Amino acid sequence: MQAAANNILLGERTLTELDHQRLSRLQDRAAPPALEALLDATDIVAARAVAPNVVTMYSQVRIVDAHTGQAHTLTLCYPADAEPAAGFISVLSPVGLALIGLRVGALARWQLPGGEEGCARLEAILFQPEASGDYTT
Repeated sequence: MQAAANNILLGERTLTELDHQRLSRLQDRAAPPALEALLDATDIVAARAVAPNVVTMYSQVRIVDAHTGQAHTLTLCYPADAEPAAGFISVLSPVGLALIGLRVGALARWQLPGGEEGCARLEAILFQPEASGDYTT
């Protein structure tokens, strides 16, 4: 495996073709540099072929903070749909970029505003559009 920028390893993440295409479009709109590294280092699969244990767009996930042990339920969405107080987090946020394409059991790592590292284990995917037969969301 080849190391990419921002500690994303080739093969560590999986995106559906549609998610990759849509995220590539966001890259043109002042997206964080980590998005480019993510797009360059992911495995890309057809929506119908993505494993049900992979975080895709609009997946609802349960994560457990590695430092506090506190569980959080989040839904990964595009920036226009983000409502952090309601648990809808933008894929372009540090947490969103850390989660997209990960598999259940993996550690998501991101940098907090003060420079410290946030870290949480992806405990479960409570809902994944593709697993429910929705291949176009």
